[in-house]
Amino acid sequence: MPDNDGQLYIRFLTLGDQKALEALFCKYRESLVLFIYGFVRNIDVAEELMMDTFAALVAGVARYKENDEALFKTWLFAVAKNQAFHHLRKHKIWFASLEKEFLNNVEADASSQPIAILLKSERESQLYRLLKVIDVDYRQALYLQYFEEMKPEQISRIIKKNIKQTYNLLARGKESLRAAYEKMGISWDM
Repeated sequence: MPDNDGQLYIRFLTLGDQKALEALFCKYRESLVLFIYGFVRNIDVAEELMMDTFAALVAGVARYKENDEALFKTWLFAVAKNQAFHHLRKHKIWFASLEKEFLNNVEADASSQPIAILLKSERESQLYRLLKVIDVDYRQALYLQYFEEMKPEQISRIIKKNIKQTYNLLARGKESLRAAYEKMGISWDM
């Protein structure tokens, strides 16, 4: 099965096709901002790091190889994660879980942030709010599974865990979410 996004990126690199890069940018910019925001907890920094991610793509600094094992999306999110980690190390910010301030800021000003676009349904909104109460490793894996619709194999590449560890993180994360849902009096149907 061909990876169309990977082919678009290769077309940009080999032929300089700007429309191919624009298509990738339009497709992934908002989800990358949300993903990076989970690490840096600052929407402006997240947007800047998303742009840095695409700058790395344009410069060819990040090495993408088209293959059957890893989709372009998996690779792109790994590049974005590395950008976020680099920023956190550079600014000596420790990796912390999302705290109340994150969701309070999102809820208070959701109409002016790209996050509002991604939280279209009430179910997704509830799930996103409940991610704050679980372990950061669970949160990251579940975000990639539910919001980015990635498979465990893809998630394992991004979070740099083996497949068994990834399945365990997903299972434990779901159990944590189930408990959080039940605590709120909401039935779990994921």
